[in-house]
Amino acid sequence: MHMSRQADDRSSVRRRAGGFTLIEVLVALLVIAVGMLGVAKLQGLALSNTGVARMRSLAALQATSLAAAMHANRSFWASQLGTVFTNTYNSATQTNTPGGTVVMAGGEVCEAPTVCSAPQVAGYDVYKWVFSLNANLPNASETVQCTSGAPGPNACTITIDWTEQIVNSSQQQVQPVAGAATIARPTYILNVVP
Repeated sequence: MHMSRQADDRSSVRRRAGGFTLIEVLVALLVIAVGMLGVAKLQGLALSNTGVARMRSLAALQATSLAAAMHANRSFWASQLGTVFTNTYNSATQTNTPGGTVVMAGGEVCEAPTVCSAPQVAGYDVYKWVFSLNANLPNASETVQCTSGAPGPNACTITIDWTEQIVNSSQQQVQPVAGAATIARPTYILNVVP
């Protein structure tokens, strides 16, 4: 009787040490597959967020470049009131329509050795700025609006908006389908005292 109990113990040890069952292997593969899908989703979100951060940084750099041009041409910008320049993107017609009091026609020829007036320099600066902005930001709309700073100096507001795709990470976000791209029109606003 003592011998049969030892034999039973050895056979049960052999059965437990016999290896993995097919179900255990399938469960392990399922866990690994779910983990890999999560890693792929995180990589997609990281790439999307990098693109969004790139565009927002470009908008900030573009706005500060025009602010620097405004500081260099104080005689023109400090005297402006109202909407000086608008370049509105129209999603229905896929066009950019410039308007405002800064005359862009001929502004592009205001380069050395030509002597240009303050409004011509402003037109040139805005022309180059809009060209660069539209080359870097998709469907950009720009506005430069100057207001009276009474009793202080006049101030100008540079407003830029553009389209960007944002990838949602969960069902709780705006888009009804998790992972679907949302088209957004973020706005960057910079106040400048020329």
